[in-house]
Amino acid sequence: MSGFDWPGMMRAGMTGLRLTPDQFWALTPAELMLMLGQGAGPAPMERSRLEEMLAAFPDNPERAER
Repeated sequence: MSGFDWPGMMRAGMTGLRLTPDQFWALTPAELMLMLGQGAGPAPMERSRLEEMLAAFPDNPERAER
């Protein structure tokens, strides 16, 4: 089981971002990740886009003929 890397997050927040302990502990993990540039990724793929990709790149070419 892998847990959340609190020591690493504390180092990044207090050393890298120069947050005080009070400021660090007032943040949610999502807020901290965003401040560290790790939380702003692309939006998840929606089902319609998955269907488009399945049609364009079928695992089984026979499926594309249906």
